[in-house]
Amino acid sequence: MCYYIFILFQRRIKLNRILILIGKIIVGILRLMGRSAGNLPGIVLWHLTRGKCCKMFKIDCPIIAVTGTNGKTSVTNCIAQLFKQSGKKIIINKEGNNLDTGICSLLLKYCDMSGKVNADMLILETDESHVPVVYSQQKLDTLVVLDFFRDQLDRNGEMETLIQKINGFCKTFEGNLILNGDDPNTARLGKANPANKNVKYFHAQPYAFATKEIFEASEGRFCPFCGQPLEYEYYQYSHIGKFLCKNCGFGNYDYYISAENINLEKHVFYADGHKYTPKLNSIYNIYNMTAVAGVAKLYNIDQKITDKVISGYTVKNGRMENFMLGDRKATLNLAKNPVGANMTLRVMNEMQGEKELLFVLNDNVADGLDVSWIWDINFSIFERVTRVVTSGTRAYDIAVRIKCSGYDADKIVVVPDLDKAVEELAKTEGRKFVIANYTAVQPTRTALKNYKGGNK
Repeated sequence: MCYYIFILFQRRIKLNRILILIGKIIVGILRLMGRSAGNLPGIVLWHLTRGKCCKMFKIDCPIIAVTGTNGKTSVTNCIAQLFKQSGKKIIINKEGNNLDTGICSLLLKYCDMSGKVNADMLILETDESHVPVVYSQQKLDTLVVLDFFRDQLDRNGEMETLIQKINGFCKTFEGNLILNGDDPNTARLGKANPANKNVKYFHAQPYAFATKEIFEASEGRFCPFCGQPLEYEYYQYSHIGKFLCKNCGFGNYDYYISAENINLEKHVFYADGHKYTPKLNSIYNIYNMTAVAGVAKLYNIDQKITDKVISGYTVKNGRMENFMLGDRKATLNLAKNPVGANMTLRVMNEMQGEKELLFVLNDNVADGLDVSWIWDINFSIFERVTRVVTSGTRAYDIAVRIKCSGYDADKIVVVPDLDKAVEELAKTEGRKFVIANYTAVQPTRTALKNYKGGNK
């Protein structure tokens, strides 16, 4: 019997080596072709392993995973910098390939022929739906969950199914669970495994524009445990804020770390007595950086390094990215859902002076052909917006949506051609903001960069 077990074990080792070899050959060919090995090697191995493409790797170092609807890339990059600047050898999927196949492709680049991955830390952005898939195959040390919103075509029922899948994973997870304590959709995961004593919540005190009522599309209205309405002390944005179920007590927990004395105008907030000065001045970014500070606290990162990472982080690729249209500043932000769009409108609203908006909306396959989510955007908060330009394949749809919000139709200019839309935006004075959805964001970046040779 022992002999047969030994033979099977040997065959498995040989099979793993063959699979690793196949994967590395594909990676090598793609590199020779000048292409990124983002997902293809993982897709091939996914089929060869019947969906267990991450299981073949030998990982002895801690894995930190970051998930959520918004903010994954920023938080993952910041956490990676915490450890990199602490002298650790890290592996990160900085290209954003966050499905199981993308993570498999990443690990193929860093493993030896036995599948052993040589690193001190793995920091992995992970798609929400793939958390249970990847980390049923590899041991996870820490899971950071930022938020849950309806994304593109998703609706409440589908979002609930997604949360339930992650909740099922959390029922047996005993590692560190860092949750947004101001989002009932993520905070509920803290109760999945009563035996897990490593649940930690991050939180933010109200900022200057927090409200007592909600004026945006919101998913967190009812307690997920008893079904009673949640009562909010304040809303920061959407359903994010300090909440409590007075029936069962959901929301009444101690915070591991809190953002306090938030001053977006001065780019300042405090956490655990430390002053942070992030470059990005949105409440959404404050939550992201508080999560980063929470990870730094958990892993005892030197405070000077944490200060440097949080204060020095800037985003690119269309996430609150700044450009110059002549002598006028334009800020571009990616918005794949109502929350992303509402956050940009909030930043506009909180800024003094007159502004103009360019909204670029596409309906390509990657965007989701259904753009009905634009009707959940809160255009009623428009203040001092003197003109709106719309562009993209659904330029007229977004123009109609804005008009239906009560905005003056005479101030809306529809220009489907993107380059011409940027030229139209640049004709007038004033601060400019640009919202673009998924497939629109890179062409919009290019158009903004190329405007009369304008530089960022």
